[in-house]
Amino acid sequence: MAYDLRRLGAAVAICGTLAVAAGCTSASTTTTNAQAVNPGADRSTTYPDITARVQAATAQMSDEEAAKISARVSGLGAQRRAGTISEAEYRRQMAEMDALAQNHGADTLNEIQN
Repeated sequence: MAYDLRRLGAAVAICGTLAVAAGCTSASTTTTNAQAVNPGADRSTTYPDITARVQAATAQMSDEEAAKISARVSGLGAQRRAGTISEAEYRRQMAEMDALAQNHGADTLNEIQN
């Protein structure tokens, strides 16, 4: 019985040594990151260049344009309070500015797309 256990232990030791040796002497080459990744998940050619300069689709409003529009709205309110324009004229100009505000986004998008 003791003879069988030693024989079994020796067989296990030999198999373990062979397995370790086979792992150490494998002929596999080193794989690159692209090879290690699932080919369907490798999207390295589709990622954007994040170092490229980004350009806006349209020009932003300048500070002068913003000040001009703000002055127009403030002036319109001041004229209404002072009574220098009629209520109908005030409402007409406000409706014009509201229409511009509501349609500006869609108009700009159409301009960008075309």
